[in-house]
This record gives sequence, structure tokens and C-alpha cells, in this order.
Amino acid sequence: MIAIIKKELKLIRKDKRNYFFLLLMPVLFIVMFSTIFNSSGDSPKISLNVIDQDQTSTSHVLMQKLGEIMDVKGEPTDSVNTQIDKIKMGQLSAVLVVPNGFETTIAQGRQADLKLYQDPSAVTSLAPIQAILQNISNQYREQKLSDVLVADGFSQDKVEETLASPLHIENVPTSADHFEYVDQVVPGMTVMFVFYIMITMARRFFDEKKTGLLARIRSTSITPLHYLLGMWVPFLLTVIVQCVVLFAFGHYVYHLRLGDVSALALIILGLSIAGTGIGLGLSFLVPGENAAMVITQLISMGGAMVGGLWMPSYLLPGFVQTIGHFTPQYWAQHSLQDVIAHSAHIGDILGAVLVLLAFGVAGIIVAFLRLPAFLRSAVN
Repeated sequence: MIAIIKKELKLIRKDKRNYFFLLLMPVLFIVMFSTIFNSSGDSPKISLNVIDQDQTSTSHVLMQKLGEIMDVKGEPTDSVNTQIDKIKMGQLSAVLVVPNGFETTIAQGRQADLKLYQDPSAVTSLAPIQAILQNISNQYREQKLSDVLVADGFSQDKVEETLASPLHIENVPTSADHFEYVDQVVPGMTVMFVFYIMITMARRFFDEKKTGLLARIRSTSITPLHYLLGMWVPFLLTVIVQCVVLFAFGHYVYHLRLGDVSALALIILGLSIAGTGIGLGLSFLVPGENAAMVITQLISMGGAMVGGLWMPSYLLPGFVQTIGHFTPQYWAQHSLQDVIAHSAHIGDILGAVLVLLAFGVAGIIVAFLRLPAFLRSAVN
């Protein structure tokens, strides 16, 4: 068995395709996703195009209030139709128009109408804009009430007490004091590309079958179990190294906080057993390498979508979240994020690790049961 392990480790090291699928591709994906989604951790300001047709001190104050919260882009006063055309073409989500007479209307104590032209299909980006505008509207309303109360003889302290909200919302963080998008990307891409080891595993078994090595092994004293373990251990070690390299890349390049390293190591071990165990079972179930590649893509990409590797699971539809619970990717990703973002320790992630081990053991059992038939089909 030791000889088989050494042989497989040498072959894995010499096969340049392994470096591409297991290391280069996930690194490229980490860099790409982290760059696109602002890996620096700074939340980008909401952008809003504004056409100030009033051009008065009162409208400028409104623009300043908006600019404190959003990235306000002033547009020419005569560009309303142009901005509306951009919305129709999907180039903008909304445009706010401050009409002529805004200052006069406010000074007279009447309600001034602002027009928010919007793309009804951009619900996600419109919601924070509408919330901000509503908040500013409430500020104007409170200022108007304050002026009325002061005019009626109320002291400033009494005015503040009257206008104070009866509710106070205290923000209580339940995780670490930070969460950057890289905390989602590095674990997600690592988990996704772990399962690409299944392509290499299937290719190796079919190569041994085609070249006659498997037939010669049948004539030796090596038991099927020893052969299975001898082939499995090198791939297990390869995936462990893959995970260590990718997390080290995230840590040193993107300053990813690893949390409890012992808990992280335990999850990596469970994930490696799950990925390679399923790979063993797959290798003895599929009819050939092409089928193995297709099924690996389905498992890797499908698991990434429903398991929350590309975006947090809570953003997915309810039925997708339910499906995700039946994938090893879900349990790996959530346990990794528990350690990275929620300061979890070994005791907190043992359940998830046991689920990963169950996936791996199930795959190994399938491989062991299918191995005799695979050996008999070997070329003599």
C-alpha cells in the first residue's frame, strides 16, 4: 500500500493539469470575485443622479444632505428626457428631479413635490434610495414641527423631548467585528474547487484500467481494500495541501482572518475526506472519464449555487436553501464562515464536520462495494 501511495503522489505531482484545476483556477476566481465585489471591505456609496432645476440655496442644502449619504451626481437642468431614456435602456436605476419653485414652496410651508423617476425592474437598488429619501423627508417634517412648537412658546429641550422617538434600536453584533466579501469568496472558491479533484481521481483509475496496471495488481497479493486506500490517501493529501495553499493565499494577500486555526484544520480535513470520498465512489460508478467530468461539473457548480458558495445562503430562495442542506458544500461553507466570521471553535463546528465525514464515508463504502466489479473489468 505504501508503494501505491508513493506512486500516486509522484503522478499527481507530475500532472500539470492538477495545478491548473486545483490551484491556479481557484486563485484566479478568488482574485476576480474579490476585485469585482470590492474586497477592500469598504461598502460603496449608493449612487443617485439628481437634476436640480430650482438652483436655490434651499435646493443646494437638500443636495448636501443627500451627498452625506449617497454619491450624488448632478445633471444638467434640461436633461430630464435624456436621463429618462437612460433608465429605459437600463443604464440608470433612478433619477431625482428637484423642480422649479422648490424653495418658494418650502418657505410657504407647503409640501414640495420631488420626482423620482425609476426603473421598476431595479427593485434591489431602488429600495435603499427610497429609504434615504423618506428619512430626509422625515427630517424636514421634524424641522417644520420644531419651528411650529418654538413659535408656540415651547423651549428647545421640550421640543426635542416631544419629537424624540419612543423607540431606540440598539445594534448588537452577534459575530466578529468585521465581515468583508473576501470572507465569503475564499472559503467559497476553496470548497467549490476541492470537488474538482474528482476529475483527477476518475482519470487515474481509468488510466490504470486502460494501461493494464490494474490487471497486474489483481495478480499480486494486494487486497482490494489496501489498493483502495493506497489510491485514496494521495488524493486526500493533495486536497489538504490545496486548501492550505488557498487559505494562505487569502490570508497573506487579502488579509483574511482565519480564526481558530485548529477548528479550521478540522473542517479542512472533513472537507477533504468528503470530496475525495465522493470522488472514489464516482470513479467506480461512471462508465468513463467524460461522464466523470460532466458529473463533477454538476456536483461542483450545482453545489456552489445551492450551497451558498457564491453568495450567502440567506439571500437564496427558501426552497434553494432547503436543497442546500443536502450538499456537503453547504456544511463546509457554513462551518468555515462560523470560524472566520463568528469566532467559532472546535465544539461549535463538530456537527458540520460529522456531516462532511458522513458524505466521505458513504462515497468510500460505494467505492469498496463497486471495486471488485471494476477490477474484473480490467484489461488483461
